[in-house]
Amino acid sequence: MKRCFRCNATVEEREFFSRRDECGACGADLHVCKNCSFYRPGRSNECEEPQAERVADKERSNYCDFFRFKDEQGEAALAKDDAKKAWDQLFKKP
Repeated sequence: MKRCFRCNATVEEREFFSRRDECGACGADLHVCKNCSFYRPGRSNECEEPQAERVADKERSNYCDFFRFKDEQGEAALAKDDAKKAWDQLFKKP
């Protein structure tokens, strides 16, 4: 499920988002770093894609070719799996 970074409204499911696409609920730009699956605060340039150019305003539309709209269900499932693996390793019987 794709959601707007600003208002958390559900965004139409599609493969491509142009830099002119806006949230139907609040009008925020959608092709922005904060909606991207590579966006990671605290990392260099706040991005996990090493080839991406620096984007100063993470909430404004940009021309990044690496943009992939993050899918919250997919990321939540991965986080849950990672947590379960860590738990199992922590309490693994010898």
